[in-house]
Amino acid sequence: MADLYLGRLANPQWLEGHIDAKMFLYLIGAVMLQLNLLSFAAHHLLLYPNDPSPGVLLHVALFSFFLWEYLNFEEVHLYTYDFVAERVGFKLGWGCLTFYPFFYAVGLWTTAALPNPHTPAPLLGLCALLFFTGWMLARGANLQKFWFKTQPEKLAFGTIEPEVLSDGEKQILVNGFWGLSRHINYLGEITMATALALSLGHPGELGPWLYPLYYLVLLVPRQIDDDRRCRAKYGALWHQYERRVRWRIVPGVY
Repeated sequence: MADLYLGRLANPQWLEGHIDAKMFLYLIGAVMLQLNLLSFAAHHLLLYPNDPSPGVLLHVALFSFFLWEYLNFEEVHLYTYDFVAERVGFKLGWGCLTFYPFFYAVGLWTTAALPNPHTPAPLLGLCALLFFTGWMLARGANLQKFWFKTQPEKLAFGTIEPEVLSDGEKQILVNGFWGLSRHINYLGEITMATALALSLGHPGELGPWLYPLYYLVLLVPRQIDDDRRCRAKYGALWHQYERRVRWRIVPGVY
């Protein structure tokens, strides 16, 4: 049952690597999610053609950017937890084809039929700023790690020289984004999800908050598991990193 649920194969590929099972599943899920977001937005516009909510349009625009840039930088994700640690089984298939395209849209799904809350434009601007702050944390951290894995001597973003802990065989990146916390990219994901929930302008509704709450439930146990895997892989080096970078996800808090 565990093999069926989690899968046995880590990275199945076909046609000499041109088709990757994980990438294919994420691609289908992303397209389905985009179509769902557009459908819920269209429903809202049909219900309120004379007074649509700008928050709905902002939510769809931000989420569409999230999906576009995820697929545009897809090679970066080959070095993230999803592709390094997960296997291809029912869990990943159901997650990509059902949970990802439908649950990620739960905020708009549950508020599309509600009228325009008339959120002040400055607050919508703050939502967009919060979203892109989270995006910079998540994308910046993943890009820095990608460059370190593929071009170890490369200056990240043209300015950050990689600083590492090394035992002569293994290396751990310890500066830049990865000097802020050991999983700063998780903070970025949670921040983006929070901004998307707030952009809809219905903070009293449960639906929009299910998305950021899901990230908390997902990423805190994932951080614990990832730290466990890294301790096993890097040994004393990881303990040095933990002493140097105390915070797990949120600098100064956790």
